[in-house]
Amino acid sequence: MKKKLITTILAVVLAASLLAGCTNQSKSSDAASSAASVQESVPEETESPDSETSASSAETTASSAETTGSSAETSASSADEAALAQELRKVDIPALDGSLCGAPIYIAYEKGFFEEQGIDATLTAADFETRKIGLNNGTIPLVNGDFQFFASAEQGINMKVVAGMHKGCIKLVIRADSDITSPEDVKGLKIGVDEIGGTTFQVASVWLEEGGVSALQEDGEVSFLPFADGNLELQALYDGEIDVAAVWDPLGDIAVGSGSAKVLLDIASDEPFAGKYCCFYYASEKVLEEDPQLISALLTAVENAQEWINDNPAEATQIIADGGYSQIEDGDLAAGLLTDYEYCSGEHGSDTDNVRADVEYFAEKLKEIGYLESDPAEFADNLYQEL
Repeated sequence: MKKKLITTILAVVLAASLLAGCTNQSKSSDAASSAASVQESVPEETESPDSETSASSAETTASSAETTGSSAETSASSADEAALAQELRKVDIPALDGSLCGAPIYIAYEKGFFEEQGIDATLTAADFETRKIGLNNGTIPLVNGDFQFFASAEQGINMKVVAGMHKGCIKLVIRADSDITSPEDVKGLKIGVDEIGGTTFQVASVWLEEGGVSALQEDGEVSFLPFADGNLELQALYDGEIDVAAVWDPLGDIAVGSGSAKVLLDIASDEPFAGKYCCFYYASEKVLEEDPQLISALLTAVENAQEWINDNPAEATQIIADGGYSQIEDGDLAAGLLTDYEYCSGEHGSDTDNVRADVEYFAEKLKEIGYLESDPAEFADNLYQEL
């Protein structure tokens, strides 16, 4: 009986142990299962489709912003160019006459000095009469010219001298074997000029009168023959048809350089012209009254060009030659002439006293040879206007 009881107790203890083991195993399994579930529920560190879409959208937005910025810049640039084109004033400037001394206008056009002053310039060709009419009615605001304009001013053409341009651009030349040295030697001879009453005619006349020889045609001491082409005039000199040729630069220097001629008078260095402005800037009085800013802008442009020429005569010569503005066979010779002209530079009006004085001087000389009737001082006061 006792043995049976012990056996029963052992069986109960064994069963309890087995039950406890099963319970612990079940709890461990549940814990492991729960841990696994938690681990699976934690998201992996990878980009989801939504993240990729957001990044792509951001990049697209940035790209669009850049494109918009670029478009804005292009539009702004186009707008600036359009505004500049609208602001530029169209102005015709008669300057295509083949003269070398007209270089400041050629350079102001080629180097953009007109545009810097808000001017869309067109260079045109116009004879003396067209220039006078344009100045009088205001269709031509500014021209460069010499004292040939003085008589027109006295006759009532509404123009003003507003600045000096340069000194000396005409020469009297003779054949290389000629014995002529003075006005007295020219008595009874023939002088070639561009036109009767023109500038070269006036230069020769002043020179003759200063030397005691009458330039009046009726006195018969000297004869003048006009030539529309300076090259034809020089050929007439070589052929003996005339004895003196009054020509514009650079024709005289070319003739001398060829050995066919020599200089009788250089108005850049010889009396009674030495050191004086022979060419000036004439402004339309009508434009001066109605739009003085335009005249000031044009003068600033050409004066800037003159300063540039003074600093770069060789490059200026090349630009003039390439543009066909003047006949240039010898670049060094032409560059030397540009230097000799001593173009006025700086603020217009900086050489006020000399400009007005030179206007009066040439008015006096032209009165002496019968081309002006006015008192020289009063004439200068009326013609010259300081800006």
